[in-house]
Amino acid sequence: MKWEEVCELKQLQDLPFKIELNKWGQIVMSPVKIKHSFYQGRIQRLLESLLNTGEVMPECAINTSDGVKVADVVWCSDERFTQIEDEIAASIAPEICVEVRSSSNTSEEMEFKRQLYLEAQAIEVWLCNEQGKMKFYNAKGELAKSLLVPDFPQEIKR
Repeated sequence: MKWEEVCELKQLQDLPFKIELNKWGQIVMSPVKIKHSFYQGRIQRLLESLLNTGEVMPECAINTSDGVKVADVVWCSDERFTQIEDEIAASIAPEICVEVRSSSNTSEEMEFKRQLYLEAQAIEVWLCNEQGKMKFYNAKGELAKSLLVPDFPQEIKR
C-alpha cells in the first residue's frame, strides 16, 4: 500500500490511533493515550512560543528508508517548508522531529525512528518519555540540550 492510498481511504480517517507504513507498505498502528496527546500539544505550543520563524506541525508524514513514519511534532524552517508543503509525505525530514513515547513503543522502536529521521535529513530528533522527560539528539548523538532551540525545557510539566 502507498501513503497516498492510506490518506484517501475513508475507513482509515478519524481513527483514535496513529497510522504509519513500513517499507513493505504494511499499515502499522499505534494506540494513543490522553497523556501522549497532552505532551504532543504542549511540545507544539512551546516550540511555537520559542521560535519566530518556520512552521510547527503535529503529525507530519515523512518518507524514510522504512516507509512513511509520522512524527508527533516537527519544526520546519521556511525554506524546507516551501520544499515539502505540497507533498503528501515529506521527501526530506523537517529540521526537528519529535516523538512522544507511548506505552506501546519499545526503546528499540524509538531508537530506530530516531535513526530514520536523521537519515531523512532531520538536524535534531527529540524524544519525550512517558513522564515528560526530553532527550535531544543530532547525528553525533545525545545532546545536553537542543542546539536549535536551546531554551526548550528538559521536562514537559503540567
